[in-house]
Amino acid sequence: MPPGTGWPGDPATPLTRVARTAAGVRRLASGAADVAELDARVSVCRACPRLVAWREAVATTGRRASFADQPYWGRPGPGFGPPGAPVLVVGLAPAANGANRTGRMFTGDRSGDWIYAALHRAGYATQAASHHGGDGLELRGIRIVAAVRCAPPDNKPTTEEKAACAPWLEHDLQLAEPGLRSVLALGAIGWDAFLRSARAVGWSVPRPRPRFGHGAEAVLHTSSGREVRLLGSYHVSQQNTFTGRLTEEMLDAVIARL
Repeated sequence: MPPGTGWPGDPATPLTRVARTAAGVRRLASGAADVAELDARVSVCRACPRLVAWREAVATTGRRASFADQPYWGRPGPGFGPPGAPVLVVGLAPAANGANRTGRMFTGDRSGDWIYAALHRAGYATQAASHHGGDGLELRGIRIVAAVRCAPPDNKPTTEEKAACAPWLEHDLQLAEPGLRSVLALGAIGWDAFLRSARAVGWSVPRPRPRFGHGAEAVLHTSSGREVRLLGSYHVSQQNTFTGRLTEEMLDAVIARL
């Protein structure tokens, strides 16, 4: 979906600057003046050729049969939620037929059904489910981002792709810092990505390095000395929710601590 063509919630315009290399990501991420500009630049990034090819192939010729009649976003997933929110959620990456279809983090698939239902129960989301952009869903007091902003093949970004994408998350942390209270990391990859980004922007990370686990908690200090709590949850993937490794009660209990 080209920027500026009317997609609900599209943060970019045809004039938004595009990162085409890892160096370009770092330059454009650090130069974003605010969350709106950062999200716009994220949403048009083309720095990782494999991810660009995959997300666009899914959006054009690889659509799931049940969504074959729907337009697909087919671009990186910008953050979702209000700037300055006191709580940040860090996931892995958009799903090929989820956020890669809807243009909104964690919407349109089973994982999204779980996280938004839980956020609705906790008062952070105005709706318990979301299936497409422009359906009225809003977040209150919470913002959702990801370690990698493009849908990766087999849900497995490479080490190089994760490194190229890291500056987007790093600047998300810098922009969120003045009012940030806590961070929820979904899965070990989200946990590790947050800790790497926090250290990269000068935050104090406990030693030994905090280990991920469901319900794990660590306290970090930002470069200005503010305290931010990190909490971990098993990822809301079907592998975890269908098997009972993650239950609604377990997820609710962690979210209640944010």
